[in-house]
Amino acid sequence: MSKKRGLSVEEKRSKMMEFFYEKKDFFQLKELEKLCQKEKGITSMSVKEILTSLVDDGMVDTDKIGTSVYFWAFPSKASQNRKRKIKELTDVIETAKQKLHVLNGSIQKAKLGRENNENRSTILSQLALNKEEKSSILKQLEQYKECDPEVLEEAKKETGVAFEAANRWTDNVFSTKSWIKKKI
Repeated sequence: MSKKRGLSVEEKRSKMMEFFYEKKDFFQLKELEKLCQKEKGITSMSVKEILTSLVDDGMVDTDKIGTSVYFWAFPSKASQNRKRKIKELTDVIETAKQKLHVLNGSIQKAKLGRENNENRSTILSQLALNKEEKSSILKQLEQYKECDPEVLEEAKKETGVAFEAANRWTDNVFSTKSWIKKKI
């Protein structure tokens, strides 16, 4: 009792391409529906869908002549596409190799002055100490920031703006109050 399983989309695509390569001819959609079902086992309902996907991927060519639409694919086009793709990939590999060579050269240049010796270690330890001292000085400076003349000046300006805003709102309240009294 084995169930007959249908073909997957990829299998249908490859069988349709085999069909085109074996026949080396052009076909209309109706012809393809009949022949692909008979020779490759692709259901006629899915031929149009598979054909559309192959056309979209550029594997099958199509052209409308008058009222008829013809489809074709030749093995020579496929081999040309493969050769073109191989050339593109080869170019990408060459570019990557050149980039790798340039980067290796930059690494060697960067390593040139960084050999581990006594002078370098003392300089690096001094640098670490200086960075630590700088961070502690910045912390102290942060503590005294509230006494900074620039900060005090900014606080005075903000206080003046807040004072003017409070007066403006007070005036608005009294104006509204007097307007309401006049209306009543």
